[in-house]
Amino acid sequence: MLPGKSSGEIIFRVVKFREVFERMVGKMKRIKLELMLMTILVTAGFGYCQSMDEMWGESVVKLRVEDAKRGQLFSEGNYAMFIHWGVYSQLANKVDGKTYYGIGEWIMNSNLADIPVDEYKEIAKSFNPVKFDAMEIAQLAKDAGMKYIIITSKHHDGFAMYHSKANKFNIVDATQFDRDLMKELSAACQKLGLGFGFYYSHNQDWTFPGGGNGPKTDAAGNKATFDDYFKNKCLPQVKEITSEYGPITLVWFDTPGDMPKHYVEQLVEVVRKNQPEALVSGRAGHGLGDYQTLGDMELPHQNVEGLWEAVDTTNDSWGYAWYDENWKTPKMIVENLITCVSRGGTYMLNIGPRGDGIVPERAASSLRESGKWIKRYPQVVYGTEGSPWQHALPWGDVTVKGKRMYLSIFEWPAGGSLYLPGLKTKIRKAKLLGGKWGGGLKFKKVNGWVEIKIPDRGPEKLVSVIELELADKPEVDDCWSIDPVVGTDILAQFAEVEGAKSESKNWMEKFGEWKHVIRVTDWQEGGKATWEVDVLEPGDYQVGLTYAGEGRLVWQVAVEGGEVIRNQQNSSHNYQRFPMGRLNFPKTGRYKVSVSCLEGNMNTACLKAIHFMPIL
Repeated sequence: MLPGKSSGEIIFRVVKFREVFERMVGKMKRIKLELMLMTILVTAGFGYCQSMDEMWGESVVKLRVEDAKRGQLFSEGNYAMFIHWGVYSQLANKVDGKTYYGIGEWIMNSNLADIPVDEYKEIAKSFNPVKFDAMEIAQLAKDAGMKYIIITSKHHDGFAMYHSKANKFNIVDATQFDRDLMKELSAACQKLGLGFGFYYSHNQDWTFPGGGNGPKTDAAGNKATFDDYFKNKCLPQVKEITSEYGPITLVWFDTPGDMPKHYVEQLVEVVRKNQPEALVSGRAGHGLGDYQTLGDMELPHQNVEGLWEAVDTTNDSWGYAWYDENWKTPKMIVENLITCVSRGGTYMLNIGPRGDGIVPERAASSLRESGKWIKRYPQVVYGTEGSPWQHALPWGDVTVKGKRMYLSIFEWPAGGSLYLPGLKTKIRKAKLLGGKWGGGLKFKKVNGWVEIKIPDRGPEKLVSVIELELADKPEVDDCWSIDPVVGTDILAQFAEVEGAKSESKNWMEKFGEWKHVIRVTDWQEGGKATWEVDVLEPGDYQVGLTYAGEGRLVWQVAVEGGEVIRNQQNSSHNYQRFPMGRLNFPKTGRYKVSVSCLEGNMNTACLKAIHFMPIL
């Protein structure tokens, strides 16, 4: 997944691997209808300077469901399975007895094990996935509630996971294995009514002469060009995967880098010709994809316009890593799916089978359990629209289908009431779905809020759902509101900023494990981040801040025309939540709350969020 350098990019040496992280910088500015990610990435050994949106491909916000039949995929089937699987899976991030921590599909890269091409091809000979069961994997996707499967046909290592006639470095000709498993998986998907598609690394190929970041000469010692790679391998293989495996739902190209536009145009033309109803991923490059793909492992906090997808993993890895047991729980999967759909997008969640073809049981178990929830509440996920509030609410999130609104409650409020802020549309009925408590709920309007009376406990272990039947399509006042029962977290990205800088920061915890934050930093004297908030219940609230920085910092939280509190806390490069103290709102209504950094290293102080907890 992680982008790599391409021919023509700046190449230079670095001495220590840790300098990779020290020299990474990122800058992004969200502009209402599009997401722009800017990062400079430096790799150990060799480096490159290229913004992230250039490496992953340009953001595309142009296809709507009504514009093309193929757009229906994202509207009606907005949950999918991604599969990263290949020779790297049998290595499982361990080479010559040493474990390498990071994304396994990059294991031969210099950032990890730095495996020479000839040695990697030798390793491929022992790839023997005898336990792979196409129907079992397709059934897992079906049980999970997913609507289609996208699997790596060729990743950056150049190894084809199908029987390619264009190049012998493939699962049949280069190994002891003699089956084309992609044909088996395609057939299984068709049998179960699932869509099927391929990931294909069109720019990078580390084992074919001329491919992006691949050998610079051929076997005879002659100089190899990207054109050689494209004509002799890339283009023929894209023709194969779009013509020999039945109906294709999507072709997921990746990391176009500085790949010239005319090459991408030819690939898209092949897809359109052979699979006219297939989508082309947002990372095709040059704006030629059908939709936008966000950064790896990124879930947005604000609604995103147009067709888009988020790509995530069931743990911290794409390909199988023997040590990675940080699996998402069923509750996390359901919440992430709802969050993505509530922002208007599609969620594609990855599994990484072992080298023998078996899916790790903990991943499979979480998918099946979350799938049971989806089976009970399909109306919450499929064919829905994003939240009219454009962001999450303190207790959960919202999806919409026509005149019905679904409140997915991640944290069940105590005290017998759930508060819904700023809904202008009349509610006809409110109903708690599922369980013995399922049935009608009483509600009333209070100072622009809706108070819904609820049982002491929700009926669901994962996420409980309230269905609202409205008189019309929902209209809301999307002002941030401080919930009187549940803690309210408001991100810095939603603040009006003066005398400081709002920017994106993207970094890797392990190699390829991406983290994303929009922060307010580089504070000047008098600088502040301000939010307008609506308060229903007057009184004291405990206030906290999440921030990072260097050394002790003094922060101030102020209510315009009201109380001011200050506190000093230490800081580190990790974002942590610190208490500020109690802040009073004397009456019901709107307030402007601002945060300022007053003392310490203000240039490196980075505010991520403000938190309000009612004193109950």
